[in-house]
Amino acid sequence: MRFVFRPPATDGAGLLELPWHLPLARWDPGLVLEVPQRGLSRHVVRFVAQEGGVFALKEISEPLARREYALLSQFQEEGLPAVPVLGICVDRPNGQDAILVTRYLEYSMSYRYLFSRPAGHHSVPQLIDTLVVLLVRLHLAGVFWGDCSLSNTLFRLDAGTLAAYLVDAETAERHPELSHGQRSYDVDLARERVGGELLDLQAGELLPEQIDPIDVADSLPPRYEALWEEVTREEVFCREEQRFRIAERLQRLNDLGFDVGEVELVTLPDGKVKLRVGTRVAEPGHNRRELFRLTGLEVQERQARRLLNDLRGFRAYLEEADGPITDTVAGHRWLAEVYQPVIDAIPPQLVGRLEPAEVFHEVLEHRWLLSERAGRDVGTVTAARSYFDSVLSKIPEEVTTASVIARRHQPGAR
Repeated sequence: MRFVFRPPATDGAGLLELPWHLPLARWDPGLVLEVPQRGLSRHVVRFVAQEGGVFALKEISEPLARREYALLSQFQEEGLPAVPVLGICVDRPNGQDAILVTRYLEYSMSYRYLFSRPAGHHSVPQLIDTLVVLLVRLHLAGVFWGDCSLSNTLFRLDAGTLAAYLVDAETAERHPELSHGQRSYDVDLARERVGGELLDLQAGELLPEQIDPIDVADSLPPRYEALWEEVTREEVFCREEQRFRIAERLQRLNDLGFDVGEVELVTLPDGKVKLRVGTRVAEPGHNRRELFRLTGLEVQERQARRLLNDLRGFRAYLEEADGPITDTVAGHRWLAEVYQPVIDAIPPQLVGRLEPAEVFHEVLEHRWLLSERAGRDVGTVTAARSYFDSVLSKIPEEVTTASVIARRHQPGAR
């Protein structure tokens, strides 16, 4: 047998002790973890915990495993939204299939879990829009997915919305640029698969009664085309409108969740200006980078935008009382006086229900609702206590590395 690991290879050292010579289906149940949020798979998949990390192991033919390993490695290096890959085990005894090893995506959920959880208030259109954003992002990077579906996608909460990540890249292809035909075919495949998955949800009585699975699936292509047009279209305008129109277009792209790369202005023979905008294909990161610079917090993009808005409001409050302060001072004081006290106040039995940044975002939303009802600002402390009691306590614990390992050591657990 041979193992190939991405650096740092030490992350996979503990995995070497597992019984790789046996088919995954025959592994001792005591070695594997039960992950309730996992989706459906056509292959044998097992989850294991080693040295504080949780990993997904998928048994698949060696050529496909090598190809998927190479593609996921590329995606990881380029910052595309996909599960991070760790390595592969090949040349297994008796001609067994290879095993692809990926890292567990913290706080991620399958589409089935999103609709089965008690707090599953996410709308079907929102889910489809999130999937469409992922597909557009991949197409911009020249990736033909070939198997776009809800089952092959993981979702994470991001300031009340969802972010989507590719899980399965077996059928994916990489090209310098995709043709219109390739994109259309990928979208048609997605429409067909999503329709079947929504029908499956309907059969399991997990879909709201008013939702028609076929209508929703048929809405995917026009949703995709509208987003693709918005992200890639060229604009022509008068030179006098140049600054306004550029700012408007860039803001629109940011609002859709895309970062802007190169901006090109071409002067036409009639004196007008053509605007071409190159869109970054990696996960958007301006707000994430800014929040990390000011506070050291690593969160998702929409969460970062929400937290930065609160930080700016807190800074304005401080400056009104004490005069101008630097970005660094404002960031440190907000972290110590606003953010961290809320996170530290989470009751121990509720820690891990949601990502900390998501908890803070929801506390801010809860504060706004309570203040609207009271006709005054109730304050963050009051809002946090109310949120913990009335909302967070009703949310099931999400899967994280720590929570999965903790369950494993509970009495009666496998």
